[in-house]
Amino acid sequence: MKKYRVVIGVACVVVFLLSVGFFLVKDAHFDVLQPSGDIAKQQRNLLVFASLVMAVVVVPVFILLGWFGWKYRAGNKSTKKKDYKPEWHENKRLEILWWGIPALMIGTLAVTAWVTSHSLDPYKKLDSDKAAIEVQVVALQWKWLFIYPDLGIATVNKLPVPEKTPIHFTISADAPMSAFWVPALGTQIYAMNGMSSQLNLIADHTGEFPGYTTNINGEGYSDMKFTVSSQSDDDFTKWVAATKKSPNLMNETQYERLAVPGTVEATSYALVSSSLYTTIVNKYMGHGMAHSNHDGTHTMDDGSTMSDSKLHEHMEGM
Repeated sequence: MKKYRVVIGVACVVVFLLSVGFFLVKDAHFDVLQPSGDIAKQQRNLLVFASLVMAVVVVPVFILLGWFGWKYRAGNKSTKKKDYKPEWHENKRLEILWWGIPALMIGTLAVTAWVTSHSLDPYKKLDSDKAAIEVQVVALQWKWLFIYPDLGIATVNKLPVPEKTPIHFTISADAPMSAFWVPALGTQIYAMNGMSSQLNLIADHTGEFPGYTTNINGEGYSDMKFTVSSQSDDDFTKWVAATKKSPNLMNETQYERLAVPGTVEATSYALVSSSLYTTIVNKYMGHGMAHSNHDGTHTMDDGSTMSDSKLHEHMEGM
């Protein structure tokens, strides 16, 4: 019985730690592991799959580590002299085992990474019988501006969306680089000056989901948060109609005030110009500066004109 005391002791410690861990997290909610959007669910499944594949190697290694330490300890009187083989250097079966399994594991993860890099491409449109809602995102110090160009409204630090409807984000910044992330819906995308990135997400049900910047960008970094409010179609339509009548106007003057570094409360605005996002991005385009026209086109410095959609394509990847 004496030789099993250590094993029993280790088992008791492991059970105790697992029990404490379960007690601490049993009522917790982890957005990454309990997602509320199709993209986030696919990413959660990918995370779980990759962890299980890696566990094929990690778990046996730690079990063998403990077993070797116990079997070959100095005080193990049961170890026979024949077990000591200082000249032993090769076993083809073991070589195949400990090289073959990791190779298969890496190959599996490589194929999975290649497939999901395409299936979870943030630029890829989501399949849905509903038309996507266009939302333009501008990261400021230390706040988020959301522009709904097709709906004629804008918000700060809050993002109402209809449930089960694709949301097509176009993302940029007018401040130090930030990172747009809603853990419950999936996919982090960086927001940078003069660059326009894209992201497609969808909320599977109504609810409120926190969003953050995951890139440290100054003293207000920890307060740069927003809330995604997923609503029914009727509630979203009513909210849009009410916001359009808001006395708060998002024009260039209001934007300049908003762009001053600092934190603000969540607010809704009626949008004056649907080209505000393009104007913001163009500030950093140097010699390629475009000037917005009333008809929705943009005049480049060389005198040529470009439609809003073509200009956005031009900004991609800059």
